[in-house]
Amino acid sequence: MLDELNGFGIQFLSQREAIDTDGPLGRAIIVIVSAIAELERSLIVERVRAGMRRAKLEGRQIGRARLDVNREQVVEDRRSGLSLSVVAKRHAISRASVCRLMKEANNKSAPAEFVPVGNLRAHSAAGGDSR
Repeated sequence: MLDELNGFGIQFLSQREAIDTDGPLGRAIIVIVSAIAELERSLIVERVRAGMRRAKLEGRQIGRARLDVNREQVVEDRRSGLSLSVVAKRHAISRASVCRLMKEANNKSAPAEFVPVGNLRAHSAAGGDSR
């Protein structure tokens, strides 16, 4: 960002830290501070990942708890024609959860593999007739 500012002829001056990016010493300090900030961020990320691994090994739930609802009944109620609001109230979940459960159910019932028609024509035109 400082290089971009310098390209526009703007100089950064921090009076609190006595940093002036006009000279080589000021630019060196900025580079050192940014490297330390990047190192600190990397250490924090690694500590969080290690903590999550440890919690998972101890059997603790990571993230939000799963919905305690009969998913098949929610899908069945919605497919029977009940509105999102009615299904959500009946199962004490949000309308968004009803939509998500419907989307999951529709994805499970979709065919496992889809081959575009264009590819089939290419194979048969090349003499790969499978009759």
